[in-house]
Amino acid sequence: MTTLTDGAVLRPARAGDETGILACIQALAEYEREPDAVDNTAEMIVETLFGADPRAFAFVVEGPEGGIRAIAVWFLTYSTWTGRHGIWLEDLYVHEQYRAKGYGAALLAALAAECVEKGYTRLEWTVLDWNEPAIGFYRALGAEAMEEWTTRRVTGEVLAALAARA
Repeated sequence: MTTLTDGAVLRPARAGDETGILACIQALAEYEREPDAVDNTAEMIVETLFGADPRAFAFVVEGPEGGIRAIAVWFLTYSTWTGRHGIWLEDLYVHEQYRAKGYGAALLAALAAECVEKGYTRLEWTVLDWNEPAIGFYRALGAEAMEEWTTRRVTGEVLAALAARA
């Protein structure tokens, strides 16, 4: 747990944070112009982050009043080249009224510290190509764009059709 300059606390997420985490996820979807894309629920977050076998994790910034101001939701990756795990940052979000307080940088620093402490070799994420504020923020932290790599995804009917080939 880390106390930030304004009295907010950065800490691992815990049961009871699910509604605040979900609110950040929904706000991020709205910011990313996909307001109807979130199917996640507070119950699903409880199972994913705090269930018997969690496969995803989160850090939160909690304000002195107790509300969740920012989140970093992440999971482990594995590099066959390095033979070590890494962290994939799925979502980083700071509620608009709390931006420019250092929460995003603090969350990324906490993830970097997790990598260093556990011997993970990578901290990776994606950013939308039109999100210039985020791109500038990441660039200022020293994050490199992986220009030669593009993300691929299969979902829905395409996913089912691919699975049927197994």
